Order: sequence, then structure tokens, then C-alpha cells
Amino acid sequence: MKTFSMELAGRTLSIDVGRVAAQANGAALMHYGDTVVLSTATASDKPREGIDFFPLSVEFEEKMYSVGKIPGGFNKREGRASENSVLTARVIDRPMRPLFPKDYRNDVLLDNLVLSVDPENRPELLAMIGSAVATCISDIPFAGPCAMTQIGMKDGEFVVNPSQVVWDEGDLQLTVASTMEKVIMIEAGANEIKEDKMIEAIYMAHEINQQINAFINEIVAEVGREKHIYESYSVPEELFAAIREVIPPEKMEEAVFTDRKQDEQENIRAITAVLEEKFAGNEEWLAVLDEAIYQYQKKTVRKMILEDHKRPDGRAITDIRHLAAEVDLIPRVHGSAMFTRGQTQICTIITLAPMSDHQRIDGLDENITSKRYMHQYDFPSYSVGETKPPRGPGRREIGHGALAEKALIPVLPSEEEFPYAIRAVSETFESNGSTSQASICASSMSLMAAGVPIKKPVAGISCGLVTGETDDDYIVLTDIQGIEDFFGDMDFKVAGTRDGITAIQMDIKIHGLTRPIVEEAIHRTKEARMFILDEVMDRAIHEPRPTVGPYAPKIISMQIDPQKIGDVVGQRGKTINTIIEETGTKIDINDDGVVSICGTDQEMMEKAKNYVDIIVTDFEKGQVLTGTVVSIKEFGAFIEFAPGKEGMVHISNMSNHRINRVEDVLTLGDKVTVVCLGKDRQGRISFRLENVKEKKKK
Repeated sequence: MKTFSMELAGRTLSIDVGRVAAQANGAALMHYGDTVVLSTATASDKPREGIDFFPLSVEFEEKMYSVGKIPGGFNKREGRASENSVLTARVIDRPMRPLFPKDYRNDVLLDNLVLSVDPENRPELLAMIGSAVATCISDIPFAGPCAMTQIGMKDGEFVVNPSQVVWDEGDLQLTVASTMEKVIMIEAGANEIKEDKMIEAIYMAHEINQQINAFINEIVAEVGREKHIYESYSVPEELFAAIREVIPPEKMEEAVFTDRKQDEQENIRAITAVLEEKFAGNEEWLAVLDEAIYQYQKKTVRKMILEDHKRPDGRAITDIRHLAAEVDLIPRVHGSAMFTRGQTQICTIITLAPMSDHQRIDGLDENITSKRYMHQYDFPSYSVGETKPPRGPGRREIGHGALAEKALIPVLPSEEEFPYAIRAVSETFESNGSTSQASICASSMSLMAAGVPIKKPVAGISCGLVTGETDDDYIVLTDIQGIEDFFGDMDFKVAGTRDGITAIQMDIKIHGLTRPIVEEAIHRTKEARMFILDEVMDRAIHEPRPTVGPYAPKIISMQIDPQKIGDVVGQRGKTINTIIEETGTKIDINDDGVVSICGTDQEMMEKAKNYVDIIVTDFEKGQVLTGTVVSIKEFGAFIEFAPGKEGMVHISNMSNHRINRVEDVLTLGDKVTVVCLGKDRQGRISFRLENVKEKKKK
């Protein structure tokens, strides 16, 4: 066993190699403070047959014992991966995938097991670095090293690899991955950070990544294994030459030069049919023909863009596709809006509910146990003309929903300003590039249409990239469509308001970006964002509606003394449940004494509020109350003014003259008005009956 250590952000990062998991191709036991993660990299001995992609799987396993908890649920064991696990796995996958050989077909699994969590040192960061270390020291082919650093912000200052509290509560959540030379992945959530400030943070992380990469190289030099030889699945050059004879480059350009994805797909199907007939006797070539046509398309599109400055749909390099926006598309829901960009079309529907409908989170972060704003993204197969039946959200859908959620959280009103739980569902009606950013635009408008008083509208756009042989030979494309995403080198998504960035997600297929490319992409997305906000979204809806819609629940909030919460709830919930049953409302009370009364009938909501007021207010002399006779005794009657709140009227205070029996004046169930007389000598509250006539004797 060997242990390697370095100082990272003022703390010691230690890595044990050879201590555990010796049968994995590569394993690293990572220590950062008291946070411990086991990262392993394993590969199959043989390639998987019948596939045309690299089969990489990444896992981030959250074990509840790492924070001293027993999992909830009947089985008391971890079940399906949490949203945080999925998102962490994606952040590891995205920068590492391009560094594996493109023609590698062996299954690879990068697994990260969280063993212990110290809130000062986030396990997600340790898993990111650990996956790179485990892969670099393994015999799996990999063009590493690569490293990741996280930047938070506290009181306007950057914090390197922040604690969980700073990460959760600060104004920046930035993760940057780098090789020895270039940035390869950016993921960010931000509270309207200015573009130049964001670039500064990115390159602060990039500089720290160089220290980590140098450290990884030292480990590899001492314990790294020789990379194994693998079976290449590259397309023979002779096949490319034969294809070009049948389909010359200008014919392929004609096939891909269209602004409709369906036309391009039909053209490629026709070309494929011609080539299949041409090579009918050559089984070896037919087996890789689809991949060869894909690469021929890719080379054609890249040449058109890089050399001719000609995009497949005829747009200029900085042009955005045709845009359209509308609100109130769907009746009876609480809010809806649709945003269309070319052949990408998203409709977001908003649902409002009382705070008790928030999402509960059972995870490793003890600072976050619930989520008030839930953004979910759906990508049905019909949106791309396919027939795959729905099977629930995959990792891509979860990732896109989380990105939109991250982009919009900074502009949401506080719970005090707007005491609702909010669910946004973005339905993809049509897809041809950057649906996640379209969902941000649609959601921003839908929130305003629902009467959610967001601080500012948020828009998102994506830039692409095509690179040549040198670092300064490149073109950044504004608003990439599907074909430019598939055949290009980058998908750089940026969302924000007019005043700053709220979210970034950058993926690439090459071995990194230079700083000029990163800066140009960030500034280009700002220009496009301003255009979308000013020219499209503002014309559909320019500010939040003053009230929620007619079908949305209404909420009355009131503050009570936290000491009186038990009085409102009653024994075993009897009091509050009686109010709920009688008024048809939903009532939530938090630990601070904030009462939320939710319903659709304003009169019943006011009645529930009045009940709560009576319950928590001490009776005062001269106070006039209305109640129901619930009990009759020889000496007087008990009046219930609200569920669980009663007072007594002595027989002597029922009339201006003497009466012999309480029943001569009152009957069970009578609605009466009384006046508080204050406290008697024994400190008890007494009441006087108001305007009740004595009943006629039979």
C-alpha cells in the first residue's frame, strides 16, 4: 500500500492506493478531512458486441451510514439513486468521457462509494478527483490526467472547495474540470454573477486543477499500470474512399443543408439505401456502414462551418433561429407558457400548492431536507419522431430539470413573500437542439403567468463550437441545433437575467477549451440572452401577474406565538383537524408560528383564520364573541367559540332578571353572542349572554 498527500485549499488530501479493492483495474481510497470515498475504475476484458458507442457508466453511491443515519422506508436500505447522486455522476461522466478512446468498446464502470462525510469537505468533490485518479493509475486507456475544483462565494469572496454550508447558502456553486492545459467541463449555479466575474472564478479553479493534475501524474509515475491494448473499432479508410466515389462531398452537403431535421434525416436515409445496395456483398463494410456515414456527415458539416462559414440551415454564425412565445396555452392549470426556437418547442406548466407539499429529501446534506421549488423535465420520444414508450425520467431528463431549477431559483420570491410550494413541469413537444435552455425561457414566463412574483425573468441559450487543427482555428456558433450539437465540439449552455448569470452547463467532445473560446462563448450567450428577453419573452408577458389564477389555491398567512401552536393543533390534532373539516381548507403551521391557510373558497378561508385568531388570543374584557352552546350545567352553559376554545356563561349572566333554569334560556346547539366580563376573583374568565330572549314555558 502507498499513501500520497498534497495540500489542497488549506487541507490535506490523502490517497491510499493498494489498500482496498485490489481486484479493480484501479482503486483509490480518498481522504479529505473526515470525508472518505472509495473510487474504483473497472473495465471488461472484451468489447461489447453490436454497439457503436463507448459504454461508460458512472455511479455515485450515497450510503446513509456515512452521516450516521438509517435509511427511511420499509426496507431500511438505500434504494434508487437520489437526484444528487445522478447529478454528481453526470458531472464526473461529462469531462472524463471525451478522454477515453472514441473507438473503445469495452464496458467501463467508474464507481464512487461514500463511506464517511465531514460537512466541511464535500464527498462529491472527492469522488470527482477519485474517479480521475483510479482511471489514470489503471490499465484502462485514458488521456488523463484530469482534475476538478469547486468554487463557492461568501460575502462576495471566492471560496475554494467550500464547506457544505457555504456551498448551499453562498452566491456561487461552480465546478470546473481541466486537463493539464485546458478547461474540459463547467457546471455552475449562481446568484446573477457578472460574466467577467464568472470567467475569473473559472480560471481560478483551472489554476488549482493544474496542481491536482501534477499530483496525479506523480501518483501514476509511481504506481500506475501500463495501459492495455484494445480492439479498435475504427472505420476502414478504404470504405470512406468507396463512399466518396458513390456520394461525392457536394452531394452530402446538399443532404445536410436544410433547416428541417426531418428533411436531413430523410436525405441520409436515401443515401444509406444507395450505399447498402452498392456494398451488398461486403458484410465487413455493411457492419460499420452506419458509423461511416455518420463520420462522413460530421466531416461535411464541420468543413461547411469551419471553412465556408456556412451553417446547415443557412443562418449566419451569430444568428438565432426563429423565436416565438405565448402564455396561457393550457386552460385550468395554474400557469402555462410555451417557448419555440426553430424546431425546439417546450411548454412548461406550473402548479402551486401549500408549503406542506414540498419535496422531502433524505440525503447526505443535512442542511437541505426539503425542496420548495421542483422543476421536472420530460423528453418523450415523439418530440424527435421516435416510438420509444415512456419509461420514466432518465439521467438526461433529471439533469436538464436540475439545470433549469438551478437557473430559476435565484429569482424566486421568499417563502414569506409567496408561501407556496411550486412545481414546474417542462414538456418537450419538439426537439432539435438545446431543449434545456428553451425550458428555462418557458418556465420563466409560466411562473409570471401563474402570478409567482419572480424578481426578474430568466432566459437561456446555447453556443456550439467547431475546431480545426490549431488552437486559434475555431468558430463559435450561437444557438446550435441538433446536427451542430452532434457533429460539433461543444455545447455551452448559459442562463441568466439581464443582470447576470444564474446557471452554466458546458460539455465538450474534445480535449479542452482555450480561454479565448470560453470567454467568447460566455459573452456571445449574453448577447443572445438579451435579445430573447427583450424581443420575445417581454412581448409575451413582461411582468408577473398581480395575483394567482382562478384555479390556483389561495393562501392566507398569519403569525402566531409559537407557544400557542399546541393550542391550535390540539390534543392529537383534534382542534386543527376540526377546523380543516369544517372549512374545507388546508392548514400548515411551521415551527416559527407561521400559519398558512390554503383553499379556494375565500369565505371559508377567512372563517378558518378567525378560528385561529380566537384560539391564540386571550379573552379580554369587553370582547364580543359568537359561539355555540356545547354543554349545559345547573350553574351555567359552556360556549365553544372555535374548535377547542370554550368559555362559560354563569346562569346569573344570562338575563337581566333572575332565571331558575339554564334550559329556560339556552338549548344545546344554540348560536349565541356573548361579551367578555374579564376575570372573576378566582382568575377565571366569565361571559355575559347578549340579547337572548327567555324561552316560553310549555
